[in-house]
Amino acid sequence: MPKVRTKDILDKFNLELISGEEGINRPITTSDISRPGIEMAGYFKFYPAERIQLLGKTELSFYHELTDREKSSRMEKLCTDITPAIIVTRGLEVPPELLEASERESVPVLRTTMKTTRFSSRLTNFLESKLAPTTAVHGVLVDVYGIGVLIIGKSGVGKSETALELVKRGHRLVADDCVEIRQEDQDTLVGNSPELIEHLLEIRGLGIINVMTLFGAGAVRSNKRITMVVNLETWDSKKQYDRLGLDEEKMKIIDTEITKLTIPVRPGRNLAVIIEVAAMNYRLKRMGVNAAQQFTERLTDVIEDADHE
Repeated sequence: MPKVRTKDILDKFNLELISGEEGINRPITTSDISRPGIEMAGYFKFYPAERIQLLGKTELSFYHELTDREKSSRMEKLCTDITPAIIVTRGLEVPPELLEASERESVPVLRTTMKTTRFSSRLTNFLESKLAPTTAVHGVLVDVYGIGVLIIGKSGVGKSETALELVKRGHRLVADDCVEIRQEDQDTLVGNSPELIEHLLEIRGLGIINVMTLFGAGAVRSNKRITMVVNLETWDSKKQYDRLGLDEEKMKIIDTEITKLTIPVRPGRNLAVIIEVAAMNYRLKRMGVNAAQQFTERLTDVIEDADHE
């Protein structure tokens, strides 16, 4: 099922439908937008017909210089069976040749009063968000000191309880149980909650609670960029855990690698405080302050000084 159809942009940007209503459910497969200036001049060899076509002041002023025969020919070639829409900007008058061709091929012709560049920018952002690669992860997403922390781990390890403690400490819940993730840029992952379970937390033995109702609107947010992953796992006495923090583990989600910390869980460990400190430490590292690295360098200096004595 297509993620975006022409009807979606018609509704989103409150556009005026001029002609080609039959094609209103055409799928939009790319966020790229075309301004067919060179096509107006007659060059259609590399015409990207699958893109939304934008006709602004430049394209239409050139179009009016053409002969009647050229006008009809260009508009016929512009309207293909895969073109999702042709949008006229600035509230300009739609050429009659375009109306005829669009009705024949059922290509929706829409109009906006916005300037071409501004509308193009807003439309691109909307399409990139809608057409971005997506996945779903079993976990909890919390905004901790501005850092999007995705808490993962086996069922029953204490993810939701840790999130509840973080919310009580003033941080914000984004999603519990299922986190929908979309890749908005090459290295940007944004997580949000499915609409059905938005603002809800499931605590074993207590049931489902509404975080916004209990703690207020400041305790939740609709989406957040994921910056680090915290993997909670049951303490294994035979396993060697990182005690310095020099080795940075990574986890790949879609096409983006995210910093991952593995935190062993056992009675008495305050996971919420550990995650708070992990978030603050991550921010420090981004600012160039690495406590583990500094300790290692100081240790090396002490050892070298001892060797020289």
